[in-house]
Amino acid sequence: MKLIPQAETEMNSIIIQTIPTLTYRVQREKEIVSGTVDELEAMKQAVFKILFTERYQYEIYNWEYGMELKDLFGRAKSYVIPEIKKRIEEALLADDRIKAVTDFTFHGGKNILEVRFKVHTIFGTLEIERQVDI
Repeated sequence: MKLIPQAETEMNSIIIQTIPTLTYRVQREKEIVSGTVDELEAMKQAVFKILFTERYQYEIYNWEYGMELKDLFGRAKSYVIPEIKKRIEEALLADDRIKAVTDFTFHGGKNILEVRFKVHTIFGTLEIERQVDI
């Protein structure tokens, strides 16, 4: 969201304008960027990027962007499962277009945990799957 004054001298009147979600289309399978996407498809890309960016790792992102995973390697599943649920919710709910993260399910073997959940956005609902090495 962006706050825009009505006129330079009239600071008491502010219009709240939602910035469009239009972004470049990232085709991960083909490893190319071409065209644009908007709304739900743009949110799918945003969720992917948030979940696959290690928080505090890259100076280009503020400290609220991304998700911490490194410290979960080697930990017991009994610790990792509730912690990863909390971290996914925290990472995604930092985006004001995301309203809720629900319906978590966890499956996996000894070293891999598969997490499935729903992301409810202002444009609709996404079903997301993420594998995490533990």
